Amino acid sequence: MPLLRTTRSLRATRTTVLAGLLLAGTAFVPMASATATPLYQNARASVSDRVTDLMARMTLDDKVGQMTQGERGSATPAQAAAARLGSILSGGGSTPTPNTPQAWADMIDAYQRAATSTGLGIPIIYGSDSVHGHNNAYGATIFPHNIGLGAANDPALVRQIGAVTARETAATGVKWAFAPCLCVARDDRWGRTYESFGEVPANPVANSVVIEGLQGSSLAAPASVLATAKHFIGDGGTTGGVDQGNTQISLDELRKIHLPPFQAAIAHGVGSVMISFNSWNGVKDHGNKFLITDLLKGELHFSGFVVSDWNGIDQIDGQPGFTAAEVKQAVNAGIDMVMVPNDYAKFVSTLKAEVLNGHVPMSRIDDANRRILTKKFELGLFEHPYTDRSLQQDFGSAAHHALARQAARESQVLLKNDGVLPLAKADNRIFVAGKNANDMGNQAGGWTLTWQGQSGERVIPGTTILDGIKAGAGKGTVVTYDRAGGGINSSYKVAVAVVGETPYAEGQGDRPGGVVLDAEDVALIGKLKASGVPLVVVTVSGRPLDISAQLPSIRGLVAAWLPGSEGAGVADVLYGDYNPTGKLSFTWPKSASQQPINAGDGKQGLFPYGYGLSYGRRH
Repeated sequence: MPLLRTTRSLRATRTTVLAGLLLAGTAFVPMASATATPLYQNARASVSDRVTDLMARMTLDDKVGQMTQGERGSATPAQAAAARLGSILSGGGSTPTPNTPQAWADMIDAYQRAATSTGLGIPIIYGSDSVHGHNNAYGATIFPHNIGLGAANDPALVRQIGAVTARETAATGVKWAFAPCLCVARDDRWGRTYESFGEVPANPVANSVVIEGLQGSSLAAPASVLATAKHFIGDGGTTGGVDQGNTQISLDELRKIHLPPFQAAIAHGVGSVMISFNSWNGVKDHGNKFLITDLLKGELHFSGFVVSDWNGIDQIDGQPGFTAAEVKQAVNAGIDMVMVPNDYAKFVSTLKAEVLNGHVPMSRIDDANRRILTKKFELGLFEHPYTDRSLQQDFGSAAHHALARQAARESQVLLKNDGVLPLAKADNRIFVAGKNANDMGNQAGGWTLTWQGQSGERVIPGTTILDGIKAGAGKGTVVTYDRAGGGINSSYKVAVAVVGETPYAEGQGDRPGGVVLDAEDVALIGKLKASGVPLVVVTVSGRPLDISAQLPSIRGLVAAWLPGSEGAGVADVLYGDYNPTGKLSFTWPKSASQQPINAGDGKQGLFPYGYGLSYGRRH
């Protein structure tokens, strides 16, 4: 008995010493592995065993660093390595100079060289918002935003888009895409409505297959990237459509409307989930343990890692910046990696102190690290941390643009046609007008090269809608363009007005007063109508527009959404080279006063959810 007590005592002492060493920032490495090649460096070992071995070697500093994500503009490769940062990201518009695939690869490889030169050599994972193609990188293929893909109702196409997006993203060294957005937008006044596949959960559920395209059959494949289901949860259900606002609904409604897309994402094997800025019944999601740990990780069995949104933990207490209390609450709630773009050093020191004082248990730190490191091993980053530059050969290729053109075709929704469409290709006189007819920036929308996007005729490679109309014109057809409609006369057989919104993203895109045509568009439609020439209106927008007052003047109406880099796909539908198949994934309201309006709520819109004509029918 004395011997047994002594043995137990020695074991207890050893356990206490090891725990103390880890908390103090000293790694314990078993004696047997001190001279042998570490198990975690053995690519033939199981991922689980490699993670366990690596974590046994990590100090608290290493572990806290893995849970921290900084922005490239705030952390050089040397600084990121010194802080043991687990991830670096590019915010919207944060790019190397020049903005080329080669420069991206050079930049990210520099981060990887620094990270892998540290004691344990843990690579970073680089993240970027590839929400409709690799939209931060110039020359990438820019696909229609999700609202258009929801109207296309072609999940197989969306899966292909995911694969091309992953290939072009990985070609620059980025191995983590902050996509897809699986929000269910319930109020079109919200500035992120275009990031939603539709107003009912069936739309994002069906299109969550994009995750399989992004991640491929194996995360370790060179052209695969880690996908991110966002934003968990309820971002599209805020009162009044206010960005980052309060979603005031019951748990039953949260489960019914906003949870199904995330269930589908987990079924597709999504590697990460991003927490939403919004509150649920007054409590910020970023600090809500029930939502993150109990619901997402527990009930849904999500085994990947959870990342916060941009400075998201700052908002928990409603005051600028983050406090130790917010760090404790967010990490204990279940966030594994914290996006602190500029204040990564403060976060690292704060989280370490919260662990040492017992406010954040070591078990929570270890759980977060196991989740993060598992994905890094699965991505093959330990074996292949550097960019596979062979993927750059088809970056922005003709084949990729052809897929984007097909996506643009399928996303068009024909809403009205009094015999004016399709346009005759031969012996026709077509007058084209409007601010969105010849503007690549406007048709691509937000999250294109910069966060909010930008107007501009040639901001990205591709074809404008006017380019497509001109290119599709046949023998004897004349196409004339004037933005303001100057020069329209009765010699023209048809006028095409391309109107709608200009680029915006979250926050700046909110329209509490409703989504209406601006004065320029209203004046243009009036001028073209007065000419007596049959009028076709094409709306380029991130959501339905209030167009009821103009509808009687319009012979043909097409919702083009935000078609991306291939305006020629819009022209394909106007000419009838592609018979429109798109259906509304959002109810089109009669007026702003109807908001919010959604399928099944008993309100009668201008055009109902699921509506869309083809050229076999007239309306």
